[in-house]
Amino acid sequence: MPFAPESLLSGVHRTFPKGTRFFYRTAFRLPEGFRKARVLLHFGAVDQLADVWLNGAHLGSHAGGYDAFSFDVTDCLREENTLIVRAVDDLDHCLPYGKQRRGRGGMWYTPVSGVWQTVWMESVSERYIRGLRIDTGAGWASLDTGDASLSGTVTVQTPEGAMRLPLEKGAARAELKTPRLWSPEDPYLYEFTIETAEDRVESYFALRTLEIRQVKGVPRLCLNGKPYFFNGLLDQGYWSDGLFTPAVPECYAQDILAAKRLGYNVLRKHIKLEPEQFYYDCDRLGMIVMQDMVNNGRYSFARDTALATIGLKRLPDRLIPRSRKTRRNFYEAMEKTVARLRSHPCVCYWTIFNEGWGQFDSTAAYRRLKALDATRFIDSASGWFCGGKTDVESQHVYFKPYRFKPASRPVMLTEFGGYSYKPEGHVFNGKRTYGYRLFSRQEEYRRALETLYREEILPAVPRGLCGAVYTQLSDVEDETNGLLSYDRRVVKADEAAMQAIAREMSGAL
Repeated sequence: MPFAPESLLSGVHRTFPKGTRFFYRTAFRLPEGFRKARVLLHFGAVDQLADVWLNGAHLGSHAGGYDAFSFDVTDCLREENTLIVRAVDDLDHCLPYGKQRRGRGGMWYTPVSGVWQTVWMESVSERYIRGLRIDTGAGWASLDTGDASLSGTVTVQTPEGAMRLPLEKGAARAELKTPRLWSPEDPYLYEFTIETAEDRVESYFALRTLEIRQVKGVPRLCLNGKPYFFNGLLDQGYWSDGLFTPAVPECYAQDILAAKRLGYNVLRKHIKLEPEQFYYDCDRLGMIVMQDMVNNGRYSFARDTALATIGLKRLPDRLIPRSRKTRRNFYEAMEKTVARLRSHPCVCYWTIFNEGWGQFDSTAAYRRLKALDATRFIDSASGWFCGGKTDVESQHVYFKPYRFKPASRPVMLTEFGGYSYKPEGHVFNGKRTYGYRLFSRQEEYRRALETLYREEILPAVPRGLCGAVYTQLSDVEDETNGLLSYDRRVVKADEAAMQAIAREMSGAL
């Protein structure tokens, strides 16, 4: 574990028909001195349905392939233990499933089944710190355990030295007189420790602000009180050997640093959630994350692609027929996503729906998300079918030149480009190619990419363009429009040229 059986790294490396049941079995003994009062069993993610047994006792079930879950297994433990997990992944479209499809090809990828994130155990005291919500501003941080019965001490490490604060009714507030603000250029993290009578946890926070302001007559997205150009890459989160799961955790940092070397400060995590390691690496290395919600519902080419291609991009979505079950599952997944990621400073932007796929009543979804988290930018409908509440004017442009149009809201080009170049010996499919403009030579590809930015994106920045997300970070199977090859061994773009363009776009605000 945790490599999915469809992946090369699993050693199985094949897809399975609908109705397949996957069984995992392992035996273990707890290390000497491990047990405290309670023992918890954690699952990072199991796609799509999971049932778990320990020593013959059914611990419970979980639905949803992208979120974590856990069980208190204290009363089931023995000296010798047997853990069994049964996973079922029929790609139920009522549940979030992202870009997985059994008939993979083009923009659809090999499906992932079963355990794909870490399974682990921890032992805790009877009164342990069960959670932590962190809210911050320009000079303050609020730390809340959610348990008003807890008291203790919080120690925050600052550039000026350690700051000790009382934990009262499960919460504390730190006021920083000389705050050091987080940004991709200076990703400073304040480390802290919470100690109670029975528990001790370590974590961190960062100080940064996000707001929309009128600057020189146009609406701008601002980071730390100043207009900031969100120069991004679409990031599908797929790996040539592990599919959903990289070979080693260090691969996340390698991707982030590769993007930074190319001049980018944003990764749009596209219709996928990652393990905590990815978001921690973005926090510490300085990479803004635009986080998509994971789609559910059925994709319709006629509705979700063809209508937009001919120009029908503003259709009412309030009455789009989605089943109550599909809507309920989407909202539940959205709430879990926000609860899990809201304390990460790197996450600055939520995307609810993408290109009409699974979309329903975007205004209602916006209001629900705003109630969960009013501190980040919200893109209700990335690409098209936007007629409701949203923070930004979000556009996708592929098959024609980009022409900036001013709007009453900040304008974001949330997908564009998609140029394809296939470096020999580093492609998944030598026969099929999916991209929006094809090049056979790297020199020609690089010139076209740089021309795209200089002639279409850069001139739009002083007129009001707030960010642009190029498709994409890496190739994924047939989709060969990445700046990196699928195996990450080839950087297709010229780093120095892309860094220079990034500096010019930032300076053009």
